[in-house]
Amino acid sequence: MNKKYIIRKNQDIEKIIKSNKKIVGKNFIIYYDTNNLNYNRFCISVSKKIGKANVRNLLKRKVKDILMKNNLDSSYDYVIILRNGVISLTYIEMRDEIINLLKGNTK
Repeated sequence: MNKKYIIRKNQDIEKIIKSNKKIVGKNFIIYYDTNNLNYNRFCISVSKKIGKANVRNLLKRKVKDILMKNNLDSSYDYVIILRNGVISLTYIEMRDEIINLLKGNTK
């Protein structure tokens, strides 16, 4: 994922979460807010409760891959929080759930 699509600043992440616009799924919580850019930006958060560092990084890489392969045409900032059940999901199940949640937002 290109660096311009990643949100890193804590104040930006807090602003998105405080906007109180969220989508709650079985394995993901997605906070979102509009931005003035022509592309989406993402922040992916995984709790230490989910697993060791290698497991968390694997999950983040899978989510980033899903987001890169499925372009959503909109101008939103997203904070994606992974829940505990995401460990047992296959890549396809994870992809389907993320895309359904994000497409529900853009309508």
